[in-house]
Amino acid sequence: MKSLWHKFGWIISTIVGSAIFALGFSLFLLPNDMNSGGVSGFAMVIVELLGVGSVGTVSILLNLPLFILGGLKIGRRFFTGSLLGMLLSSLLIDLFALIPFPTPEPLLACLYGATLTGLGLGLVFVAGASTGGSDILIRLLKLRYRNVPIGQISMCIDAVVVVLTGIVFHDVSKALYTGVSAFIVGKVIDAVIYNFDYSKVVLVISPHYEEIAKVIGTELDRGATFLNGEGSFSHTPTKVVLAAVKKQQIAELKELVMGIDPSAFLIVQEAHQVLGDGFSRYSKNSL
Repeated sequence: MKSLWHKFGWIISTIVGSAIFALGFSLFLLPNDMNSGGVSGFAMVIVELLGVGSVGTVSILLNLPLFILGGLKIGRRFFTGSLLGMLLSSLLIDLFALIPFPTPEPLLACLYGATLTGLGLGLVFVAGASTGGSDILIRLLKLRYRNVPIGQISMCIDAVVVVLTGIVFHDVSKALYTGVSAFIVGKVIDAVIYNFDYSKVVLVISPHYEEIAKVIGTELDRGATFLNGEGSFSHTPTKVVLAAVKKQQIAELKELVMGIDPSAFLIVQEAHQVLGDGFSRYSKNSL
């Protein structure tokens, strides 16, 4: 079952993420002439300028050259997943737009629409795909600027769409709402992508370090490393136990350590990424 999920889970994540993205865009943002940036937002601007076509259809047309570039630079898996995400999200944008849903108040539409579209895009990115368009450009830029969070790259690109929205619709309020929407989308994308990968790094200072390291291995199935330490007051040499564990294991680890040594000094820190056995594996295409 686990191997099947590893093989096909990314497809499910891409489908679900694309549907959530399209739902947020069609029911909340589009009726209020807002967007979340990217190609879908640019397509909305073009439809308004030309007065013909639909956002989904124009999105597909704008995506074609970007797909060629993405397929060459990022690989077959990303190309296949992004093709699925682009076609599905574009078709669902037009389909969901037919739902007789009352137009929400602009502020609520901005908040809910941006949250849903950001959640959807985050799930698609986690799957190693995209919904096409600027998402492909974002992934290409991420390969170049490895240390910049992907949500921040998204916000920079979306700023251009924000300006165009204000110009085309002749409405500063719509542009400002679009700016807020693009900001929220970027933050939600980062939250989905990076919070899924959060682990904890634990430092334990105790004279019972051997026993603590052993129980971390046997009970939590995690490795531990001894660091050389020295008390600043007593100058007594000691070993500091360093261990990386999953977020959901931290409560059990505290109980195990305190069960061995109630006086142990324990430091818990967030670890954005842990690469290695039992955790993520490094990939040059990782986010």
